[in-house]
This record gives sequence, C-alpha cells and structure tokens, in this order.
Amino acid sequence: MSRFYQRPENALKRANEFIEVGKPIRALDALAEVIKSKKYRSTTYSEKILEPIMIKYLELCVDLKKAYMAKEGLFQYRNMCQSVNVASLENVVRFYLNLAEEKTEAARQESHQAVVDIDDLDNVATPESILLSAVSGEDAQDRSDRVILTPWVKFLWESYRQCLELLRTNSRVEKLYHDTAQHAFKFCLKYARKTEFRKLCENLRSHLALMVKGTPSVTAVNLSNPETQQMNLETRLLQLDFAIQMELWQEAYKAIEDIHGLMILAKKMPRPQQMAQYYQKIALVFGKSGNHLFHAAALFRLFQLSRDLKKNITTEELQKLGSRVLVATLAVPLPSAHPEFDRFIETEKSSLEKTQKLATLLHLNQPPTRNGLIKDLVRLGVVATAMPQLQQLYNYLEVEFDPLHLCNKVKTILTFMADVEETSYLSQYIHALEEITLTRLVKQIAQLYSSIRFERLVQLAPFASPFDLERIVVNAVRHTDMQIRIDHRNNCLHFGTELFEAQREDLPEGPTLQAMPSEQIRTHLISMYCVLNKATIAVVGNAPTKEERQMKAQIAALYHQNKVRDHHQLLSRQKIIEDRKEYLEKLNTEREEEEGRRQEELIRQQLLAEQRRLDAERQERERLRQEAELRQVQARHLKEKVAQFSQTAIGQKVIKKMEDEDISKLDPDVIMARQLEELEKERKELQTKLRSQEKKVDFLERAKRIEEIPLLEKYLAERKVQDKLAWKQQEEERIAQLQEERKVAMLHRDRLMRMRNDKEKFIDNLKSARKNIFKEKLTEFESMYDAVRTERLKQRKEQRREQRRIQWVKGTYYDYNIVVARARNNDRILIEREEAEQRKRDEELKRQREEAERIEQERRQAELDELRKRREAADQVLLKQREREREIEEKQKRREEEERERDREAREKERENVNPSMKERPAESSWRRGPPENVESRQAEPYRPPKETKWRNNRSEKYSSRPEADDIERRDDRDRREVDDRREPEPR
Repeated sequence: MSRFYQRPENALKRANEFIEVGKPIRALDALAEVIKSKKYRSTTYSEKILEPIMIKYLELCVDLKKAYMAKEGLFQYRNMCQSVNVASLENVVRFYLNLAEEKTEAARQESHQAVVDIDDLDNVATPESILLSAVSGEDAQDRSDRVILTPWVKFLWESYRQCLELLRTNSRVEKLYHDTAQHAFKFCLKYARKTEFRKLCENLRSHLALMVKGTPSVTAVNLSNPETQQMNLETRLLQLDFAIQMELWQEAYKAIEDIHGLMILAKKMPRPQQMAQYYQKIALVFGKSGNHLFHAAALFRLFQLSRDLKKNITTEELQKLGSRVLVATLAVPLPSAHPEFDRFIETEKSSLEKTQKLATLLHLNQPPTRNGLIKDLVRLGVVATAMPQLQQLYNYLEVEFDPLHLCNKVKTILTFMADVEETSYLSQYIHALEEITLTRLVKQIAQLYSSIRFERLVQLAPFASPFDLERIVVNAVRHTDMQIRIDHRNNCLHFGTELFEAQREDLPEGPTLQAMPSEQIRTHLISMYCVLNKATIAVVGNAPTKEERQMKAQIAALYHQNKVRDHHQLLSRQKIIEDRKEYLEKLNTEREEEEGRRQEELIRQQLLAEQRRLDAERQERERLRQEAELRQVQARHLKEKVAQFSQTAIGQKVIKKMEDEDISKLDPDVIMARQLEELEKERKELQTKLRSQEKKVDFLERAKRIEEIPLLEKYLAERKVQDKLAWKQQEEERIAQLQEERKVAMLHRDRLMRMRNDKEKFIDNLKSARKNIFKEKLTEFESMYDAVRTERLKQRKEQRREQRRIQWVKGTYYDYNIVVARARNNDRILIEREEAEQRKRDEELKRQREEAERIEQERRQAELDELRKRREAADQVLLKQREREREIEEKQKRREEEERERDREAREKERENVNPSMKERPAESSWRRGPPENVESRQAEPYRPPKETKWRNNRSEKYSSRPEADDIERRDDRDRREVDDRREPEPR
C-alpha cells in the first residue's frame, strides 16, 4: 500500500474519471482505499464530503455485485458516523437498499422480457427448447431466472442480511433496523424465498437474544424502553403474517413464541388492536395444525377482547364472531377417556406439558377443555349472540336427546352453512361437525338399544358412508371406552353387553337419557349400602345407647384430667415453633443481606468501570471536539479575513493573481502584509494623480452643485407636503375602520344578551341536579356507615365476651399474661431491630447520594474549568491578533505622517521658488476646501490636504479589523461633509 494518501474530494474526482473511461473496478479500489484508511478514521470530516464518497462507493458495489466490499465499507462508515452523525449513516443504508431493490426488480422484468421476446410466435416451442426441457426439467422461464434474476436476488438477500447485522447494536438506528427487516420479509414473499425466510427469522431471533444478554452501553438497544418493545412487537407480528402467507407454519409458531416472550418482557399489555391481531393469527395457526381445541380457545379470547374493548363494534360483527366461536367449539372432538396413558409414553415432551405451553401462549392459567369452553359460552352469553340456526345446532348436539332425527336436523344446518354466502367462512368446520354428530349418534343409540342393524344405523346418518360410520364406531371404542361389539356375520352392533367390565366412571357428557348397564352394575353395591343405611336409621333411630353414653363420659373425664398438661405442651410447642421460625428468618435475612451487599458491590464495580469508560470516551470526544473547534475557528477567521480582503478593490486584484489552494493556505499576517503592499502602491499612485490635478480647476462640477441645491430643497419641500397628506388620509381610514368594527361588536353584544337568562337558568338547573345527587349519595353513605358501625360494634362485643369466657374456662389467666408479655417483648425487640437496620440502610443510601452528588459536582467543576481555559486560550489568540493588527495600523500611520511631512517640505520649497505674482493670486481650487483666504494667511499656514488624507484614512480603516459600527459612523461623517460642500460652496 502506498505511504501517501489523497484527499477525499480528489479521490471522488479520480473515481469519476475512472468511471468515464470504463474502469469501474479501479474506481472502486480508489474509493475503498479512502474509506479503509486509518488516516480518515482518525480525522473528522464533514458528512458533506464523506457521504457522496460513500454513495458512489455503494453504487459501484451494486453495479459490480460486490456484496462483501459493500459490507466492509458500511461497517467502516458506521464506525465513523455512529457517534457523530447517525442521519448520514441512515441515508447511506437506505440508498444502498433502494438501489439493490431497483436493480433486482429491473432484472426480474428483464428475465420475463427475455422469455416473451420470441422470434416466431407461431412456433413457440422449438425442437431445441423441447429437448432442453426434457433433459433438464426446466422451462424457458426457469432458465432465464437462473441466469438473469438469481444473481441479483442473491445479492439483495446478502444486502438485507448485512444491513441487519450492521444496525442491530445501535439504538439510534433502531427504526431503520426494523424497516429493513420488514423489507426483507416482503422480499422473501415476493420472490418465494422460503429458505431465506427461515434464515431471516433465525437471525432476528438471535439478535433479540443478544439484545437481552448484551452489556449496557450508550448506544446499546434497551429492551426495557417501551418504544423498543413496541417496534419489536410490530416486527414480530408482521413476521407472523408473512409466515402465514408463505404457509410456513413452523416459523409462524416460533414467531408466536417470540411475540409472547416480548409481551412478558413488557411492563404493560400491548394495544387491543395488536392483541386482536395476535389472537386472530394464532387461531389460524392452530386451525391449520389441526388443534381444534386451542383454535376454539383462541377465537373465544378474540371474541372477549373485541366485545370488551372495541367501542364501536356493530351487532353484525358481534354476531359473526359469536357464530364462529360457537361453531369452532362444537367442532372440537370429544376428549379421550384415558389421557393418563400419555404419561407412560416416552416422548420428548409429554402431552400435558405441550398443552400447558399452548395455554400459556393464550394467556390462560390452565389448559382449556371442551366442556369448559361450552360452559363459558353459555355463561357469557356467546350462544345468544350467534345466528338462530347455529343456536339450534348447539341445542341438537349438546342439549336435546333425539338420536333418530339428530343427523337430519344437523344436515339441514350444515347445508345452510355451505350454501349461504354470509356463512361461507364457517364451511371449514363442516367435516368436523359431521364427525361430532356421528359420535353423538352412536352414544345416544347405545343408551336406547342393546343392539341395532348396521343398515338402520346408516339410514340414521345420511351424510356418512358405511366405511366412515364403522371408523367412527371403532374410534369411539378406542378413545371413549364405549362397550360396542361389531357382529359382521349378522351385520349388527351390540352395546353394553359386558356387564362385568367397567374400567372407569362414566361421567355424563352431552345429552344423556340413562346410564349404561355396565355403569349400573358397577354402582350396584353403593346403591345397596345407601338403601340399607336409610332402613337402619328408620328402624333403630339415632338415640345413643348406654355403652355410648359411658364411653362419652370416660372421654370427657380423661380430657379434664390431661387438659392442663396438654395445654402447656401446646404452648411450649408454639414457642419452639416461633423460636425456630425466628432463627430461620434471621438466617434468611442475613443471607439476603449478604447477597444484596454482594450484588450492590458487583453493580457498583460495573458502574465504576462503565463510568471510567464513559469518562475516557468523553475526554477523547472532548479533545477531538476542541481540536475541531480550533480548526474551525482558524478556518473561519481565515475565511473572514479573505472575504473582508476580497471585498476591497485591492483584495480583488491580489486574489485574481492567486490560486484557490494558495488562498486557503494563506496566513492572516501574509494577507495583511499583501494588503499593506497594495495600499502603499495605490497611495503612491493616488499622490501622483493628485499632484497632477492640483493645477486644474473643475468649474463644471462646482456649477452643477450650485444649480442642484435649490432643486433638492424644492423636492424635499414637496415630499414633506405629500407625506403629510398621505398620513392624514391613513388616519381617517383607520378611524373609520375602528368605528365600523365597534358597530359590529355592539350588534353581536345585543344579539347575545338574549341568551343570558337561558344560560343562567341552565346553570342553576344543573347545579340543583348535582346537589340533589350529592345529597342522595351522602344519605346513602351515612346509612351504610351507621349499619357497618353497628355491626362492627356488635362483633367486637361478641369477641370480648368470647375472650372472657375462654379465659374463665382455662383458669390460667396469669400464664396467659406472661405469654402475651413475652410475645409483646419479642415483637418490640424485632421492631427495634428492624428500625435500626432501616436507619443503617437510610444512612448508607444518603451517603451514596452525597458521594454521587460530590462526583457530579466535581465533574461539572472540571468541565467549567476546562471551558474557562478554552475561552482564555481563544481570548489570548484574539488579543494577539488584535495587537498585531494595531501594530500594523500604527506602522501605516507613521508611514503616512512621514510621507505628508516630506510632501509639505517639498511644497514649501516649490512656493519659495515661485514668482511673487503667483504668490499673491489665490489658489484656484480653494473653493473645494473652505472660504477664501488672503495670501499671507495661506503662505503662513502649511499645506494640508484634509479631504484626500481623510479619504485615505477611511479606506485604510475600512480594511482593518475594527467593528462594523466604526465603518458606519465614518460613512455618515463623509455623507455629511459632502452635503456641507454642496450647500456652502466657495464664492468665486
């Protein structure tokens, strides 16, 4: 690599030159050398210089498909801009992605156009294309995409992935990070990139994990920020939506888990609109996965959320939601009769854990059940909000017992759901409802008949084939433990024939007419015991026998004999328990305090390390900022000097002779020296011209001025009269306008006065109504207060009476007082101990706050001292500059005085040599400077050129560094002198 480097502007010009001659790779190398150089990373350049270079660099990377070089350049630019100007980084990244998207879209259109552009439309399928498609299995469009479109799609995917990796660690570009992720989702959907979508979801998931585990810093993303949580939640919801559109159900489920994790991490629940979208998407995922139970539970949660939080929900929307929830719940298959068997199956996760996890995703405390959902639908009135036909469906399946007409009734409703356009969204549940209807039919038939012909059963189920019906029967035996035997020889079914077999308790589920025979045999002994017990009580009665009375007396005597000893044992046991409890609490408290101190020390060390790092970074930034400010001040001072110098005729002459680079490198002293040289040169030329013009008299100019004075006076008098007339006219118009406005205001006041009585009457009515309401509420509160007070006094009286009775029965009032006193003493000691610990904690917190305030005050004082030092340094620089300028001005004045002295001496010598007749004649040009003078006074007084000298002084002061107010004052003096010269010309 070369030891020399070039300026960024020159590098950009050189790159443009390479592009013009058709060498983009050389142009890219030239820009890459500038971006990767350590010299430019350590030097602060304006974004106006670096941003065009970076844009040109990325444009070349996109044209050449150099994704790796674009990544390196973006990372280098991020290191230069992320702490100074994040907006420039955001502009560059957006430009890069937009350019890549435009190129990819152009490639896609070109790929389609390459297939469309066929020479012979009558012979589209040529023999070559037919053979090629037979060998490769690709058509013309696939080959065109592989050649033209695929490289650009790959480049665009790499661009998205690199930008996400670039932006994930900086909170200032967090919005751009999420925008890029959303654009990547659209890219995957547009080009059907399922593999890239999975990788993108995995990258976003790893980025989120790194955010959670990452160390805190100034630019790190803070997940506790509500805005950050909201943006992450919106991105995950969009990810879930795109996963559903691309039918990637596994990624959709993972996105649901990520969304649930973000909801747990947030301090408050998301907005209702987002929650509704979440429940809607999760219901769709559960429905596609075949989990009808959780699909119905998700729809039920969506219905609750919409009904409770949506303010402007209509009756039609509520009916539609209620109908869908009801049908989805009815379509849930009947639960298995032995879910405990899943515990003995060795799988990665048991069924209970899976259902518990799915319930957590729906924010449920326990997994839902079919019966529980149906009860909730009835309890919350969801059934009443559904369509009348669907309410009848609920009655047929869950309430009524009519097996002979069940399938026909349900078939009518299912036909309505399939044919009517308003219920077309419920057609997905028709097959599941048919399965449930057939299961209900088999269970109800089993309660009516002991056996039935299979043909008869098929007739009762018109929408089922014999094979489907037999499958339903077999599943009912497997999952619900129904006792059914299929007799294929006689083509019939037998129900409940095994009376000795009842493996479980048959709980009523759905419409029930009577218990099965096996259930009756299983509960026969229990029924017999209940009947015999009732008969014994009816015959013998409940009167106690003599042995029972003796036994009760012995028990009472034994109780009175041992009650005191047992009482003391209970008291001592209570004391032991209390002591043990206090000991354990003390150990726990000490352990917690030790852990707290350790955590505080660890946090303090981390904070100190972070503070030291931040101080070092701040000092480095402050140093760079001071250097930049100093360079800016010097550049601005130089620019002002050059601008001030270029405003003069002398400066323009000097600048025309110099190049731009020479001007930017000039020193103020050099500028001042060149200015003095030009002034000296101009002064000499002016003196030469004045000497040549002293012998000439400008009579024409004097005559013009004499004639101009009366004209100016006349113009000023006329202008004064016109201004006075204009002012009078404006005043009259203003007064007339004010009078008109007052009339309009009076009309408005008279019109609104009619409403005053109505307004006061309305306010009085409102106050009286509010006062009556207040009195009613006050009366109600007082009555309630009296009732509660009476009840509490009664309860307190009963409690005191009960306590006195217990003390009298025990007879150990003295021991009881001792125990109470000890307990109170222990409580007092514990309270004092807690107060002492609290005081220690308060003192420690106070000491920490004082220490933090002291550190902050020292830091601020150091910053003030540093700022004062910088100001003093700047003042010293300005003082030195002003002192240098003052010395230059004094030198200039001394030179002018010496020059005037030499001119005066030369003129005196010339006058001495002049003819006496010329001495007596007055000077021809004296009318310019004042009244006429006699010869003696003119000879006695030396020659002074006041006008020319003052003009030269004014011009020299104009180019000096005095304030602008002095220039304005000098211009005013010059104007006044010119007016005086016009009004008081010298008489000839």
